[in-house]
Amino acid sequence: MKIETKIEKFNEPLYLESGRLLEEFEIVYETYGTLNEDKSNVIIICHALSGSHHAAGRYEKEAKAGWWDKFIGDGKTIDTNKYFVICSNNIGSSYGSTSPLSINPSTKKEYRLKFPVLTISDIVNAQMKLYKKLGINNAVAVIGGSMGGMQTLCYAIEHPTFAKHYIAMACTAYTRPWVIALNKIGIEAIRHDKAFKNGEYDKEDLRANGLVGLAIGRMAGLIAYLSPDLFNRKFSRDYVETDGLYELFGRFEIEKYLEHNSYSFPKFFDPLSYLYICKTINIFDAGRNKDSLEESFTKIEGKLHLIAFKDDMLFFPEEMEQIKDIMIKIGKKDQVTFKLVDSSSGHDSFLVEVEKFEEHVKNVLKD
Repeated sequence: MKIETKIEKFNEPLYLESGRLLEEFEIVYETYGTLNEDKSNVIIICHALSGSHHAAGRYEKEAKAGWWDKFIGDGKTIDTNKYFVICSNNIGSSYGSTSPLSINPSTKKEYRLKFPVLTISDIVNAQMKLYKKLGINNAVAVIGGSMGGMQTLCYAIEHPTFAKHYIAMACTAYTRPWVIALNKIGIEAIRHDKAFKNGEYDKEDLRANGLVGLAIGRMAGLIAYLSPDLFNRKFSRDYVETDGLYELFGRFEIEKYLEHNSYSFPKFFDPLSYLYICKTINIFDAGRNKDSLEESFTKIEGKLHLIAFKDDMLFFPEEMEQIKDIMIKIGKKDQVTFKLVDSSSGHDSFLVEVEKFEEHVKNVLKD
């Protein structure tokens, strides 16, 4: 598979929903496959909270392939022999696009806590500027899960003629109190961690030592990303062999798992980005501004394909079913499909149980 990583700089303002602007910005993006002559074979991939532009493939000496490598590649569901796939790193994120650690051109200093709050619409509008610069006016499909699914819904509503298909997985039409509450754990833990220093931490210190507050937030997320059944199957009540049952801080295997996957997180993901992304997720509402959900979905012109996961404990299946019901109610029955996957990996099923929905996506793309 042909894979390339590039960065595009925009010496123009990005006007934000908040009324603020980014005077200039950069987007790091990755492409897979080959763009055909008339640029008609494009598929857009949108990533989740901690995801990046590196969605698939593996560079030389790279230990781990891209986060959706099961899904994207030569001969895979999103076949890069046929399609030209683009995945951008969201602005605000930790992987190279403009973020709180970027230099503010007005002050010549890093934004830090002076970075503007972003919405899903802002992220999508920045990406649309990238496609315009690349001479891409249309896509076969926009596809994303979780926060990437929110972006997909935003594309469908705000850029309704851009793609033929909009495939949204494991997401919601608006963020419910349950997710906002989970995010609050991480937000508060980061803010009150003395090592955070009100956003003025030393980046090298964090890479070396991590940040306990962000690790705690990551733990809360991991609990919701998986599912009780998965925890039962994978860990049961097994105890760490080297820990004593009656030691106060002796651990069950599930505790060891959470520690291992959380305390490493701050060494590669920035806490300021985490705070800003959580805010972006929290304020997401497809019925934005004065529009109701029904009014927003009325704007959709392409086909909206919803894929929910039975044991998703972050964005529950009924949240996606609500979108389907609204589409039917407003007379767009022929423009919506809904698939409930009998998943067993919780919210993360859209990443790890590709085999359960790949045929469905292939059939969608045949249309």
